[in-house]
Amino acid sequence: MCTRYQRRSMHSYNMATGKDLPCILVQEMGGSFGVMEEHVDYLEERFTLITMKELKEKKEQVADKIVCIFNWANKPDIDRELLECLPRLKVIASAGAGVDHLNLKMISSYGVKVANTPNAVTNATADLAMTLLLVSARSFLEGHKIAMSPDTDHFHANWVSRGDITGNTVGIVGMGKIGYKIAQRAKAFEMKILYHNRHQRLEEEKSVGATYCENLTDLLQQSDYVILVVNLTPQTEKLIGRRELKLMKPSATLINVSRGPVVDQDALVEALQVGEIKAAALDVTYPEPLPRDHPLLKLSNVIIAPHMGTATRDSLRAMMEDMVQSMMDAVNSHSISFEVTDI
Repeated sequence: MCTRYQRRSMHSYNMATGKDLPCILVQEMGGSFGVMEEHVDYLEERFTLITMKELKEKKEQVADKIVCIFNWANKPDIDRELLECLPRLKVIASAGAGVDHLNLKMISSYGVKVANTPNAVTNATADLAMTLLLVSARSFLEGHKIAMSPDTDHFHANWVSRGDITGNTVGIVGMGKIGYKIAQRAKAFEMKILYHNRHQRLEEEKSVGATYCENLTDLLQQSDYVILVVNLTPQTEKLIGRRELKLMKPSATLINVSRGPVVDQDALVEALQVGEIKAAALDVTYPEPLPRDHPLLKLSNVIIAPHMGTATRDSLRAMMEDMVQSMMDAVNSHSISFEVTDI
């Protein structure tokens, strides 16, 4: 029994083909890490859904039927024990663009492919990056508190927000699909756009009037707003540390919509406390959520969101549909539409 619907039998049948539906493994139905209830009908039209609980309870009956894993909210955990008990597994479809929670080399050693959903998350994440920039720049949360406070009897004529946006410089670290979408939005705000990337993106920079910074140092020194949009890899872990923060303008704001470990949080706390940079706006931290006594939560020049870059109904639906496409490709022995090949 699920909270709002009756599950189909674990032996779901395709009336059109007269065949059993392929089996996929999910964490659970509903809950914090399970399949969204509004997605279940779509999935059950195409697959038989087996939960981790069912796998543990009926391992001998179901393990050799599972051909795909639906990895939603980074669950279920993918380890050797799980891979070794699923002999027919073909693909792990992971929600979102980042796959740093998966050991790609280990998974590949079992002959299993990985797919993600890079296209489905671009607009929503870019929108949130600009939201964080705007909210921080205009001291929106502070203004909201003033307007809502029961103690407010007038608005101070000389209260000002932190800074302007139009004409300021935004530095985008990582000009992939999301970074480019952010650049398009920044162009609409008439911002000067710098970007740092492993490779220069000539077509994209021409489209938005961006300037390539081969060295990250150049971008950090010139930018009023630095937006991090990189994948988490050994090379990008703590990409922004004490040295990099010291290079930034004292008036600059750091915005992170990538992964928490891209920033050295201890160094960030120090930089914010002593005024090396003006502010930070973070959609990601480590861990998530932060311990309730973490110093970042006590700083007035920090905005923290609950990793909500892709948290829109449209984006989540698109992610789920892209995951389904990759799983159906694997079931039908086709090339996997959104396969992760950079292992």
